Amino acid sequence: MHLKHNKDRLTSRLCEAVDNATDDLIELTQALINFPTINPPAENYREICEFLSARLTKKGFKCDLIRATGALGDSDKYPRWNVVARHEGGRPGECVHFNSHTDVVAVGDGWTVDPFEGVVKDGKIYGRGACDMKGGLAASIIAAEKFIEICGDYKGAIEISGTADEESGGFGGVAYLAEQGWFNPERVQHVIIPEPLNKDRICLGHRGVLWTEIETYGHIAHGSMPFQGDCAVRHMGAVIEALEHKVYPALEKKQTAMPVVPEQARQSTLNINSIHGGLPEPEAGYTGLPSALVPDRCRMVLDRRFIIEEDIDDVRQELQSLLREVGHSRPKFKATTKELFSVIPTMTDKDAPIVKAVTDAIQQELGREPDYVVSPGTYDQKHIDRIGRLQNCIAYGPGILDLAHQPDEYVGIQDMVDSTKVMVRSLASLLLD
Repeated sequence: MHLKHNKDRLTSRLCEAVDNATDDLIELTQALINFPTINPPAENYREICEFLSARLTKKGFKCDLIRATGALGDSDKYPRWNVVARHEGGRPGECVHFNSHTDVVAVGDGWTVDPFEGVVKDGKIYGRGACDMKGGLAASIIAAEKFIEICGDYKGAIEISGTADEESGGFGGVAYLAEQGWFNPERVQHVIIPEPLNKDRICLGHRGVLWTEIETYGHIAHGSMPFQGDCAVRHMGAVIEALEHKVYPALEKKQTAMPVVPEQARQSTLNINSIHGGLPEPEAGYTGLPSALVPDRCRMVLDRRFIIEEDIDDVRQELQSLLREVGHSRPKFKATTKELFSVIPTMTDKDAPIVKAVTDAIQQELGREPDYVVSPGTYDQKHIDRIGRLQNCIAYGPGILDLAHQPDEYVGIQDMVDSTKVMVRSLASLLLD
């Protein structure tokens, strides 16, 4: 009873400390937004990692700056930098790791505020990355700092990472770190990824993905005599028609028991990501007409999202069967495929220790049961699970997912405070006796 009373008292102090740190939370989020870490190409990666390292070193963390040398996307012009900060408690125990990506997508049009100023207005912080996911990164830092200040003799360790390239697959970030052993279950036991899934939701995982490039081939000829050529774009048109009549209707029938949000994503889906055929696009400022040619090549990229009930080999075979069928109806049809990217669906068990800890924290702080959800798209849990072999991982953080990648993206300040309290309560649950 005495131990429980003491833990409750410490938890109360932690939540009070978070309230008192609201200004610091706002300023830290603004400072992170000020770094235009746009991906692609990969700008200001080292600068934001050095900023995080400087702050966390002052708080007693040991910080490592790690370049993902040789990883997909890494180059001397745009090196992929990551930071991992670790703070050891006073006694042996397990490690809780907060992982946040530092990259953001392009700004786009439609903004009414400066996307990198971190404008505070009407209880919100605006900026590219405010929601996805610099607000979550700031919340995890404040949670860890306040926990260490008040519970310095805790058992185990706390880690915070700022990683690269999540917006383009995470291969220069979490995937590289996992390959190097940073997420080995012997050194890290619990992972929270503060993606913006709403403060009362726990995200258990995500659907799978298979990106495939299809290229159709024809024969070049003069555009006035197309009968002397063979149009690759028409061949691709036949592929698209087959997708419309055979694949899309079949995908609607593939329903999942995974709690994917939004509800429309509780089925398999297919998106035509891009299509290119014929002459290249002219350079800016070119005022001439295109030449009259029958296109001899056409490329299309397909983004297939699949559910945990499907096998990835069956998903691959689905497309190959379709192309064979198209070929049977078109004598000159020729096509090749190239797999660009694949991820197996993942979903952490609701009875996993990290899920239970965050569930209890949400109940205590927000006074309600959390919703358990699965993301329609992938995020860095895929690498922690499949490469790191660490399955005790969830996404939980402040922000509304629908605002990610939008103009005038923002994160609510009160949502950040509440999520930070959930995080410190979770640390108390996992690292205090």
